[in-house]
Amino acid sequence: MTRPNSRRKKIERALPPSGDAASQPPRPGLNKPAPEDEPAAGPPEGAAPEADAGEQGSSLGMAFRLWASAYRVELLVFGAAFLVLASFSSQRFLRQSEAPHFVYQAKAWLDGRMDLDPRTLPNLEDWACVREVEGRKVRCEGPIRATDRWYVSFPAFPSAVMLPFVAVNGYQLNDTSLTVIAAALALAAFYSLLRMLSDSGESTRQVQDNVLLTAILGFGTLFFYCAIRGEVWFTAEVMGVAFTCWYVRNSVGVRRPLLAGLFYSMAVLTRTPLLFTVIFFVMEVVCPGPGDRLAQLRALRQQWREPLRKLAWFAAGAAPLALTAAVLNVTRFGSPAEFGHRFLYNNRVNADIDRFGLFSLEYLPRNLKAALLTFPSIQWSPFRLEYSPHGLSLLLTLPVLILVLMPKEKRRLQWPLWAAVALCALPGFAYQNTGYMQFGFRFSLDWTPYIILLLALSGWSLKERLSSLLVAVGFLVNFWGAVAFRGYTELVRRW
Repeated sequence: MTRPNSRRKKIERALPPSGDAASQPPRPGLNKPAPEDEPAAGPPEGAAPEADAGEQGSSLGMAFRLWASAYRVELLVFGAAFLVLASFSSQRFLRQSEAPHFVYQAKAWLDGRMDLDPRTLPNLEDWACVREVEGRKVRCEGPIRATDRWYVSFPAFPSAVMLPFVAVNGYQLNDTSLTVIAAALALAAFYSLLRMLSDSGESTRQVQDNVLLTAILGFGTLFFYCAIRGEVWFTAEVMGVAFTCWYVRNSVGVRRPLLAGLFYSMAVLTRTPLLFTVIFFVMEVVCPGPGDRLAQLRALRQQWREPLRKLAWFAAGAAPLALTAAVLNVTRFGSPAEFGHRFLYNNRVNADIDRFGLFSLEYLPRNLKAALLTFPSIQWSPFRLEYSPHGLSLLLTLPVLILVLMPKEKRRLQWPLWAAVALCALPGFAYQNTGYMQFGFRFSLDWTPYIILLLALSGWSLKERLSSLLVAVGFLVNFWGAVAFRGYTELVRRW
């Protein structure tokens, strides 16, 4: 920073000597043109021309106005989404949630450590505790020891996002309001993705349809209640949607493979099931369509250099964060693919994990029930409508899925989108946890953006009777979820 005295000296050097005509007040006639044999008076040497500064400010202002004009709908979507979500967040918006795990991890990094100070933890819910026993890393059992190491038991990229905010606010950072902002950004990004598909000819939707499709994602799916709560589980879901939008936007037509790889790694290091959505990029590379995809695959035997180059750029974009996460995981948990759930401290799921592992077909029946076969219960006297905290059928929370399953049109992107949905959904159905406590099967939010994109390409008019009915059901049910859902920290901890 320039000191005041040195700044004053620079200004004095730039000014003419005392008594010079240039330092006197202006008088009539002084602005007439200089004689031809005398050079016209210019700004003193070293002084910054005022016109240049004005032009610079004007250029910046013009650039901002052009940018705002080009993205005015995205800005309106962000503003409207923020206002609605903040309003529904209500008193939560003004305070930190009861599960601010990512905040604590970010603070630990800023303090120069990977593990967390156990004396600062707000509770012992869903933290990983690692104990060294004969050189092996095992889950902490029994009384806590001074040598035990505590970590966040989730992929930690959201903590990296929060680093600058935690640097200012410390442990007090409000993760709830930050999640609301991230949700509004995610919806603006989703509209931008839809607009890009329309501009490129991949979709025939116009502005009004794209805005409505964005509203369906934001308020007609489980995104609604996840976006207004904060808490580690829901913050990760919301940020995963945002990174998914940027990943897909850069992947369509293999527009920017390096950026696609970067955003893909951000998404995976926020929500691990998104690892399987890599199939979307791969299919865009090896069989871009819309012709015979098998023929395109066979042609790779002769035309493999360009696809390989694009895959290499994608890998280069994904590698830095992936390698960093692998090193962190090895250091903390002894395995590059372990994010901490094997070390959950004193958790109800530990018995299942020890018996069947994190993923098993043993978990399939209860996850299918939570995702498809669980419906509200009704009590008539007095009237009361209740939901199960284990889940709620996708037929209610994502009813537009019915339209997607019977499209009226065939579009080029439907195959890679469906491949991403199928592969991303599988881990959630084989996972040891249904997502409890939740309003609806929240793991479906990982692939919900792909479902709404498929709706955009389905050929269904959103004004048709069936479409309008299903969209209305989605809005109504998820409005209920945003208003009625009270999670673990509220019901069990009486918060």
